[in-house]
Amino acid sequence: MQKNEDLRLPRPPVQKPHSVQIENREKLSLTGVISVESFNEVEVVASTSAGTVTVFGAGLHITRLDLDAGHLWVEGTVGGLEYHEQSAKKGLFSSLFR
Repeated sequence: MQKNEDLRLPRPPVQKPHSVQIENREKLSLTGVISVESFNEVEVVASTSAGTVTVFGAGLHITRLDLDAGHLWVEGTVGGLEYHEQSAKKGLFSSLFR
């Protein structure tokens, strides 16, 4: 090993802070967003640093998405939101042999 070489261990990914802001049930802002799993006019599902979040409502549409900064903006009538715990994905065989 050369003198200038240093041993670098892989670092865990930086967790972005997570927050939710709802304005008059018409505008929703999420931070800590990692990805958007699915969306339509009645449901937006996003993976965040605090787990998966599902936003329910009517006439929902994503007005802005910045995954580099971890921000998601949604407009429409917000009916509620729900958090889901992150779970390990099951393989094909575990689904077949229940």
